[in-house]
Amino acid sequence: MADPLAIASNLAADFETTAVARDREGGTPKSERDALRASGLLALSIPASLGGAGADWPTILRSVRIIARADGALAHVYGFQHLLLATVRLFGTPAQYESLARETAERHLFWGNALNPLDDRATLSRDGDDFVLRGEKSFCSGARDADILVVSALDASTRKLLVGAIPANRTGIVARDDWDNMGQRQTDSGSVLFENVRIQPHELLAQPGPLGSTFATLRPLIAQLTLANVYLGIAEGALEAARRITRERGKAWFASGVERAVDDPYILGIFGELYVELEAARHVTDAAGVAFERAWARGDALSADERGAVAVAVASAKVTTTRVGLEVTTRMFDTAGARATTARLGLDRFWRNLRTHTLHDPVDYKRRDLGRWFLTDALPAPSFYS
Repeated sequence: MADPLAIASNLAADFETTAVARDREGGTPKSERDALRASGLLALSIPASLGGAGADWPTILRSVRIIARADGALAHVYGFQHLLLATVRLFGTPAQYESLARETAERHLFWGNALNPLDDRATLSRDGDDFVLRGEKSFCSGARDADILVVSALDASTRKLLVGAIPANRTGIVARDDWDNMGQRQTDSGSVLFENVRIQPHELLAQPGPLGSTFATLRPLIAQLTLANVYLGIAEGALEAARRITRERGKAWFASGVERAVDDPYILGIFGELYVELEAARHVTDAAGVAFERAWARGDALSADERGAVAVAVASAKVTTTRVGLEVTTRMFDTAGARATTARLGLDRFWRNLRTHTLHDPVDYKRRDLGRWFLTDALPAPSFYS
């Protein structure tokens, strides 16, 4: 495969040209999702021996960030592609992962999410040798136009959480077009209805199962680190847009004492401050990616303490990118002026996308975990969000 970051950059350049219009339209970005399929990036995390690119996690996460600069929604579903593939690697058997990964690489399959462990409305019941899935799930990002769905449900008898990977076009699956939130409008993060969907035992990821080993507890850290890179990419795209508009702005404010906006001392100060904050966020996030790669390479030899140290690094990245991202996407308007609020430019999409996504799980609990670790040496406890 050619340089994946160059491929991501080329895609981002194309996505940016239609980002404002597509944000207004909402719905499924079909042609853009197909461009991701054709690019080969959907197999970026798959080992070369299984037909993929065999990229490391820092490279995968940087590709997510690059796409997020142009379009936070596409970066979201693209980043979750690698999270969902990793879910099979972590929760299932080697044979399950090898089969699904090889098929994904050969057929350019796009994975969608219907896991949402906090939504307990879906249940699995035994029916002969198979299971039957009934109920619904919310916040199912990328479910529409997906080829494979990762789903979760409670065992109707034991109330134990079960996770599976099934074809998205299976009879009884209805991916609803009901995502109407103010941001991330092209993530198709609405609900999915399961009407007597049959699932075979080999499609369940039961060994070691959800968070069933120390290595398997890396799954939520992939999710959190993916989100941190989406946030960072959105912020980088916002600051670049503000820089471009400020350069085009021409005249400075009349009381500034200078002719050009690019010489206004207050504008220079804001850009300097936001650049420094973004640079700090980049270093924290990249360091977390490197730490995660080391943990991933440990496999089943990963210890609880090693896992905990990565959780601290990832939580630090999540807190930092949330704070800095919201700061950048708000204060960018202080540099570009009132004309930057015109609907034609669509600059509000950066804040709307970031504000919507940063509510995925409360960042205050990351601060709590970090404070507890710093004061008492207690590492963050593994959960689906930490």
